[in-house]
Amino acid sequence: MTQMQLARQGIITEQMKIVAEQEGLTPEYIRENVAKGTIVIPCNINHKNIVPRGVGQGLTVKVNANIGTSSSFPDPAPEIAKLKAAIEAGADAVMDLSTGDNITESRRAILANSTIMVGTVPMYQVTVETIKKRGFVVEMTKDDIMDVIRMQAEDGADFLTLHCGITRQVLKHLLDQGREMDVVSRGGSFITGWMLHNEQENPLYEYFDEILEICSKYDVTISLGDGLRPGCIADATDRAQIQELLNLGELTQRAWDKGVQVMVEGPGHVPYNQIATNMQLEKRLCQGAPFYVLGPLVTDVAPGYDHITSAIGGTLAAVSGADFLCYVTPAEHLGLPDINDVREGVIASRIAAHAADLAKGNKKAWEWDLAMARARKLLDWPEQLRLAIDPVRATDFRNRKNQSADEACSMCGEYCAVKICGKYIDEHKRKNR
Repeated sequence: MTQMQLARQGIITEQMKIVAEQEGLTPEYIRENVAKGTIVIPCNINHKNIVPRGVGQGLTVKVNANIGTSSSFPDPAPEIAKLKAAIEAGADAVMDLSTGDNITESRRAILANSTIMVGTVPMYQVTVETIKKRGFVVEMTKDDIMDVIRMQAEDGADFLTLHCGITRQVLKHLLDQGREMDVVSRGGSFITGWMLHNEQENPLYEYFDEILEICSKYDVTISLGDGLRPGCIADATDRAQIQELLNLGELTQRAWDKGVQVMVEGPGHVPYNQIATNMQLEKRLCQGAPFYVLGPLVTDVAPGYDHITSAIGGTLAAVSGADFLCYVTPAEHLGLPDINDVREGVIASRIAAHAADLAKGNKKAWEWDLAMARARKLLDWPEQLRLAIDPVRATDFRNRKNQSADEACSMCGEYCAVKICGKYIDEHKRKNR
């Protein structure tokens, strides 16, 4: 049975207890919201070494890192190194987006080595294998799709991104209105191309009930993909995007009716002033289902710095309702990320998530920042470095930029405001006791 089905029977599972302890909440709170669908615990019954985490209402904002091979770099070994780097940097999940020659091998290796949630996009494997067998993505069949979804579920994928909301009606909106960047989602582009060429309905939408049966069997969380997410600022919040979101709201309810856990994916490239509205629309249309956003990126003109454009958008998104941030690395729009890009992407998204947790009044977040403030007042450098969101980088900066044994840092030295003011405040307190 799925976590949702068990929660609806009043059963508090071991996974719910673990999430409750992580979050400082009661197990009953977790159970109640898993039952409603406002919290998900993506935890495939075949992913044996996972430490469960929750995503959703009242929980800390989670961070995902994308890894995976490409046709240019098909070797799975570097992706395992990236997985370990993502875990060390504090990611809550990874997605295997492999499109190289060894997709099944890559996925199974990642699952075997991952203690955090693992997501996949089945359409990537369907597309690669269809092109190898038949030459063109438009030749894929319903059986091709279902076979891969079933295999990835059996292998232990905790959540599957499925672009089920693109329908022929949605594509009509896209074509009628027009876009600057058309479709930038890889999975969305594969489905769109197939539908337009074959003049048929999206098989992920048409056979959604069969997909639900597979996901229910292995307790796979469906991550309803935004195949028409905007790929540039000019395309944000257009008719096609919103029509797809309306469909995702309906599909969310259908999944809940079968006891299948659901997340909903969102944009994308969105100007800062439209982010809050996008979050509120999803929460309203999808009845509070956890929202998983890529970025959002708040400008198109910062290649090499898109981990920053993403963190700016991600903070507002999470404050406004997003529950799960998919990282963006400095390599976004430029090439396959390396280990350093993965680290930087995870840390940038974690900063955004933590900033949002503070804004929402999360107790654990406030305790963390308060501990840092007190360590800084005491000039307790070991404690400051321990509390840093990236202790490795903080320690490196401290060691490189402070060659003396002075208590203060090299920026202020003997003129350290904390040291000077602390001295005279303590003196004043002693005189006035």
